[in-house]
Amino acid sequence: MAAPKAEEISHPPMDQLQGLEYCIDSNPSWGEAIFLGFQHYILALGTAVMIPTFLVPLMGGSDNDKVRVVQTLLFVEGINTFLQTLFGTRLPTVVGGSWAFIVPIISIIHDPSLAGILDPHSRFLNTMRAIQGALIVASSVQIILGYSQLWAIFSRYGSSSCIGGVRSVRQRLPRGMVIVSQLNHRELQSSFTNKFCYYWLTPIAHELFIRLGVAWKLYLKQFQTKQLPILERFALLISITVIWAYAHLLTASGAYKNRPELTQNNCRTDRANLISSAPWIKIPYPLQWGAPTFDAGHAFGMMAAVLVSLIESTGAYKAASRLASATPPPAHVLSRGIGWQGIGILLDGLFGTVTGSTVSVENVGLLGSTRVGSRRVIQISAGFMIFFSILGKFGALFASIPFTIFAAVYCVLFGLVASVGLSFLQFTNMNSMRNLFIIGVSFFLGLSIPEYFREYTAAALHGPAHTNAGWFNDFLNTIFLSSPTVALIVAVFLDNTLEFKDSARDRGMPWWAKFRTFKGDSRNEEFYTLPFNLNRFFPPS
Repeated sequence: MAAPKAEEISHPPMDQLQGLEYCIDSNPSWGEAIFLGFQHYILALGTAVMIPTFLVPLMGGSDNDKVRVVQTLLFVEGINTFLQTLFGTRLPTVVGGSWAFIVPIISIIHDPSLAGILDPHSRFLNTMRAIQGALIVASSVQIILGYSQLWAIFSRYGSSSCIGGVRSVRQRLPRGMVIVSQLNHRELQSSFTNKFCYYWLTPIAHELFIRLGVAWKLYLKQFQTKQLPILERFALLISITVIWAYAHLLTASGAYKNRPELTQNNCRTDRANLISSAPWIKIPYPLQWGAPTFDAGHAFGMMAAVLVSLIESTGAYKAASRLASATPPPAHVLSRGIGWQGIGILLDGLFGTVTGSTVSVENVGLLGSTRVGSRRVIQISAGFMIFFSILGKFGALFASIPFTIFAAVYCVLFGLVASVGLSFLQFTNMNSMRNLFIIGVSFFLGLSIPEYFREYTAAALHGPAHTNAGWFNDFLNTIFLSSPTVALIVAVFLDNTLEFKDSARDRGMPWWAKFRTFKGDSRNEEFYTLPFNLNRFFPPS
């Protein structure tokens, strides 16, 4: 069979995605931008409420403590998002709480010196201070790697196949279940496993949200009001509102009265105990839980989580650049963003957010869903985070949305971001057996090794790394529980050792070369130049 002519191929590789209406520096009207920003805020609430809901009770905290932690996490998320969009990569990315820190945090919670404290509130405060100290010390890893430009040097070794693999194997649900695997009590482990799985399997979230969201976005997207595609642009916000109202109606009508406790906890809208516990006005401030305490073992274990957060955020920045119609961030800009993310983790430690920071992948996916990659929209969402974290009652109202709804949202948005990662493979030669081998092995190991660690931990109640050195266990278990981290390690190693000298073109390196330096592409100045003429003091390289 004769090979097709070159002109018959109608989809050549493209630097930027098609069909996006607003890029990084173009903005919708103020009214539309405010609603879009509020939509990003609602989406960011999921992780901001889930993590404290799971961790604070294990630390001995009450509902009041949980509310304060949620408010603090949202407040710091808003600050970090502003800093990242203004002075970091300047990409439209929300910086939120990270599941990558769960393993070292659980290890701190079960430290005998803290777990033995009898008074629950005192145990909560002492555990929070220990977590703060570990975050403050561990943040230095990203700060040093970022501002010293060491991460910029390392990032130059990644080709399209590496980025595509890292971005496509990201998994958030299994990471959350790592919480369970580190608990000491089997009955608590079993209860938590069932509870977390239920968030992701309950019919109210999947059936209703998927049907409404997909139908509105894909099949009714041509419906417009004043030339604004409302059902496409605000599908997430409309779907969440409808299902939230439906869940509240079932709650108020008593439909859950005779249902199992697990069903009521996950589907009722009055079980979060956030609204009643939240103060009307509360401004989070540094060291509000007391002076942090420092332990070398805790800090070293936390450093592994910081490295995982760094790797995952790097892939998220690349995906966000495509969804915002920007060029891939040059190595200098990427390293600058990692440095500011390190500052964000430092703020997490100072304020006491109970976890570290990373780029919110679900919000990156929302850029593609709405086809709006505007930086201004993300900055407006950061304003909502800060505003509603201070006005506690109003923020708690939105935070009472059942987790099951967020779970269904993530199923759609994570898949979208994964497909964006796959789109980077267009710049490699996918007819090369070398490239097929590297991509296939990194994909498989990136999925199978973390799965082995999860299955082993669930059965043995401790990770495969189980020595007398707790910090060593936390470091290895955290690294190898992260699919993107494992995939990156395998892909970078193979890509730079296997026939690498004669395969630069097949690897897509000529395409990447122009984006490595700030002056390599004239469009970089438009997208990544610092505001207030700060490039005079921090010249790009």
